[in-house]
Amino acid sequence: MNRAHDETPDLGNPGDEQLRAILAGLRRVAVVGISERPDRPSHGIARFLTGLGVEVLGVNPTLREALGRPVYASLADVPGEIDLVDVFRRPEAVPPVMAEAIARRAPVVWLQEGIVHAEAAAQGRAAGLVVVQDRCLYKEWLRLLNG
Repeated sequence: MNRAHDETPDLGNPGDEQLRAILAGLRRVAVVGISERPDRPSHGIARFLTGLGVEVLGVNPTLREALGRPVYASLADVPGEIDLVDVFRRPEAVPPVMAEAIARRAPVVWLQEGIVHAEAAAQGRAAGLVVVQDRCLYKEWLRLLNG
């Protein structure tokens, strides 16, 4: 799908300058739905972020470890501050993740490509979070910071 990467009014995504600032400032990212399988996108993103020097905090109630690091059962269990919550879950699983992100006051919730949940996004924005929907963090990083 070839769509413009400007602000997408129907999804309410931030514009390129704000996305660039978010991506450039990453230090600690919670990857919700992380997989231990190297062929899964969540694993690839976690590996990519780790390679950039970002601390990846995996969240998956069925795992204890991924990429040699502990994995937490929920966002509530992740210690310390989180810069961004990167969500690799089906749309129907987004509302409880958003509720946890709001409770933690995570500044950004990023729903990966193919994931849209208008109601949860609206709740996050109403609570002051930046919400990105239906965008691949890796593709956006390459487009905005690797050129």
